[in-house]
Amino acid sequence: MPVRSLTSSVLRWPDALRVERAVRAWARRVRRQRPELVRLGYFGSYARGDAGVGSDLDLVAIVRECAEPFERRPIGWDLTRLPVPAEIIIYTGKEWEALQRRGGRFAWMLQDETVRL
Repeated sequence: MPVRSLTSSVLRWPDALRVERAVRAWARRVRRQRPELVRLGYFGSYARGDAGVGSDLDLVAIVRECAEPFERRPIGWDLTRLPVPAEIIIYTGKEWEALQRRGGRFAWMLQDETVRL
Protein backbone atom coordinates (compact mmCIF):
# COMPACT_ATOMS: atom_id res chain seq x y z
CA MET A 1 0.00 0.00 0.00
CA PRO A 2 1.11 3.56 -0.40
CA VAL A 3 3.15 4.81 2.51
CA ARG A 4 3.49 8.21 4.11
CA SER A 5 6.98 9.51 4.77
CA LEU A 6 7.65 10.14 8.45
CA THR A 7 8.91 13.64 7.66
CA SER A 8 6.40 14.63 5.00
CA SER A 9 2.70 14.50 4.25
CA VAL A 10 3.43 13.18 0.76
CA LEU A 11 2.32 9.66 -0.09
CA ARG A 12 4.72 7.50 -2.08
CA TRP A 13 2.94 5.15 -4.49
CA PRO A 14 4.73 1.95 -5.58
CA ASP A 15 6.06 2.09 -9.12
CA ALA A 16 4.79 -0.29 -11.80
CA LEU A 17 7.86 -2.54 -11.58
CA ARG A 18 7.35 -3.08 -7.85
CA VAL A 19 3.68 -3.87 -8.44
CA GLU A 20 4.59 -6.30 -11.25
CA ARG A 21 7.09 -8.15 -9.05
CA ALA A 22 4.64 -8.32 -6.16
CA VAL A 23 1.76 -9.63 -8.27
CA ARG A 24 3.99 -12.32 -9.80
CA ALA A 25 5.14 -13.44 -6.33
CA TRP A 26 1.51 -13.41 -5.16
CA ALA A 27 0.50 -15.49 -8.21
CA ARG A 28 3.14 -18.14 -7.43
CA ARG A 29 1.72 -18.51 -3.89
CA VAL A 30 -1.86 -18.64 -5.16
CA ARG A 31 -1.03 -21.34 -7.71
CA ARG A 32 0.36 -23.55 -4.93
CA GLN A 33 -2.67 -22.96 -2.69
CA ARG A 34 -5.44 -23.27 -5.28
CA PRO A 35 -5.31 -26.41 -7.43
CA GLU A 36 -8.61 -25.39 -9.06
CA LEU A 37 -6.92 -22.38 -10.68
CA VAL A 38 -6.67 -22.63 -14.46
CA ARG A 39 -5.52 -19.12 -15.43
CA LEU A 40 -4.63 -15.91 -13.66
CA GLY A 41 -3.86 -12.45 -14.97
CA TYR A 42 -4.26 -8.73 -14.54
CA PHE A 43 -5.89 -6.13 -16.75
CA GLY A 44 -6.64 -2.43 -16.65
CA SER A 45 -4.15 0.38 -16.13
CA TYR A 46 -1.25 -1.82 -14.98
CA ALA A 47 -1.67 -4.09 -18.00
CA ARG A 48 -1.87 -1.12 -20.38
CA GLY A 49 1.13 0.56 -18.79
CA ASP A 50 -0.70 3.74 -17.84
CA ALA A 51 -1.08 3.18 -14.09
CA GLY A 52 -0.34 6.12 -11.85
CA VAL A 53 -0.77 7.29 -8.29
CA GLY A 54 -4.02 5.86 -6.99
CA SER A 55 -4.36 3.11 -9.60
CA ASP A 56 -5.67 -0.19 -8.34
CA LEU A 57 -4.72 -3.62 -9.64
CA ASP A 58 -7.46 -5.47 -11.52
CA LEU A 59 -7.08 -9.25 -11.46
CA VAL A 60 -8.98 -11.98 -13.26
CA ALA A 61 -8.91 -15.69 -12.42
CA ILE A 62 -10.40 -18.68 -14.17
CA VAL A 63 -11.09 -21.74 -12.03
CA ARG A 64 -12.30 -25.19 -13.06
CA GLU A 65 -15.47 -25.05 -10.98
CA CYS A 66 -16.80 -23.09 -8.05
CA ALA A 67 -19.95 -23.57 -5.98
CA GLU A 68 -19.82 -20.03 -4.56
CA PRO A 69 -22.01 -17.37 -6.18
CA PHE A 70 -20.06 -15.10 -8.56
CA GLU A 71 -20.15 -12.04 -6.30
CA ARG A 72 -18.88 -13.98 -3.23
CA ARG A 73 -15.92 -15.73 -4.87
CA PRO A 74 -13.32 -13.01 -4.16
CA ILE A 75 -13.91 -13.21 -0.39
CA GLY A 76 -11.54 -16.14 0.08
CA TRP A 77 -8.70 -14.65 -1.97
CA ASP A 78 -6.13 -12.77 0.11
CA LEU A 79 -5.03 -9.69 -1.80
CA THR A 80 -3.45 -7.98 1.22
CA ARG A 81 0.15 -8.81 0.21
CA LEU A 82 -0.14 -6.70 -2.91
CA PRO A 83 1.37 -3.20 -2.65
CA VAL A 84 -1.69 -1.40 -4.08
CA PRO A 85 -5.43 -1.89 -3.65
CA ALA A 86 -6.60 -4.82 -5.76
CA GLU A 87 -9.81 -6.44 -6.94
CA ILE A 88 -10.28 -9.88 -8.45
CA ILE A 89 -12.98 -11.26 -10.73
CA ILE A 90 -13.27 -15.05 -10.68
CA TYR A 91 -14.91 -17.01 -13.50
CA THR A 92 -15.37 -20.73 -13.93
CA GLY A 93 -14.11 -22.12 -17.22
CA LYS A 94 -17.68 -22.39 -18.51
CA GLU A 95 -18.50 -18.82 -17.50
CA TRP A 96 -15.35 -17.56 -19.20
CA GLU A 97 -16.21 -19.38 -22.44
CA ALA A 98 -19.77 -18.01 -22.34
CA LEU A 99 -18.47 -14.48 -21.74
CA GLN A 100 -16.14 -14.76 -24.74
CA ARG A 101 -18.93 -16.17 -26.96
CA ARG A 102 -21.32 -13.32 -26.00
CA GLY A 103 -18.63 -10.79 -26.75
CA GLY A 104 -19.06 -7.15 -25.91
CA ARG A 105 -16.66 -4.46 -24.80
CA PHE A 106 -15.72 -6.00 -21.44
CA ALA A 107 -15.08 -9.46 -22.91
CA TRP A 108 -12.97 -7.94 -25.69
CA MET A 109 -10.98 -5.85 -23.21
CA LEU A 110 -10.29 -8.87 -20.99
CA GLN A 111 -9.25 -10.95 -23.97
CA ASP A 112 -7.08 -8.23 -25.48
CA GLU A 113 -5.25 -6.65 -22.55
CA THR A 114 -4.98 -9.26 -19.80
CA VAL A 115 -1.38 -10.02 -18.85
CA ARG A 116 -1.13 -13.68 -17.90
CA LEU A 117 0.63 -14.62 -14.69
